[in-house]
Amino acid sequence: MKKALQITKTVLVWLVVAVAIGMMIFTLISVSTFDKTERNLFGFKFFIVTSDSMSATDFDAGDIAISKNVDPKTLKEGDIITFLSQDPDNFGEVITHKIRRLTTDANGHPGFVTYGTTTDTDDRTVVTHEYVVGQYVGRIPKVGSFFMFLKTTPGYILCILLPFLLLILSQGLNCIRLFRQYKKEQMDEMKVEREKIEQERAESQRMMAELLELKAQLAKKDGEATPPADPAFEDSTTDETE
Repeated sequence: MKKALQITKTVLVWLVVAVAIGMMIFTLISVSTFDKTERNLFGFKFFIVTSDSMSATDFDAGDIAISKNVDPKTLKEGDIITFLSQDPDNFGEVITHKIRRLTTDANGHPGFVTYGTTTDTDDRTVVTHEYVVGQYVGRIPKVGSFFMFLKTTPGYILCILLPFLLLILSQGLNCIRLFRQYKKEQMDEMKVEREKIEQERAESQRMMAELLELKAQLAKKDGEATPPADPAFEDSTTDETE
């Protein structure tokens, strides 16, 4: 059971690490790539869809529209293009709409009449070749909404700050656990050492007691081996002296 809990904890820690790193990488890529007409990734550009003007047929608000670099001369009716709007109402915004037909502007420059499929209404200004950013090739559903949420304070706290705080907390608890384990091992080693010393002391005392007992036995045997004095011999010695 303990082993299973440890494995689960390890998996969760690595999952938090993966999420934190993933969020960091996603943030770095998205900040430097999304909605940047001058930036591309392997020839593709990524734009957050902010309206449902094409939701009837192709993509919805909150999706990421993917466009690739293209030669405007190769575009034709029915293609979907990403361009910089010249409409005074949304001047400079990145728009992705479908080409209704090829045309020219008031100055005779070649361009396109574009429209959103949801309203089927033509855009007010002609999109000339110089304002074409790329040709739409696909979408990533709802990633744009996630990125917009990530740019908010709650999104940053929930998706970036919180995983890193959990990671730091987890590593801190792990350090405390390792420290306690180290102290316990030290105490166990000291206990074993004390027991060893006590055993050696007891053994020394036992050997000393045996030596004393042996000495006493030898002394006793020496006393028994010495013959007692002869009384008659003592009397005769006394008489001669007198």
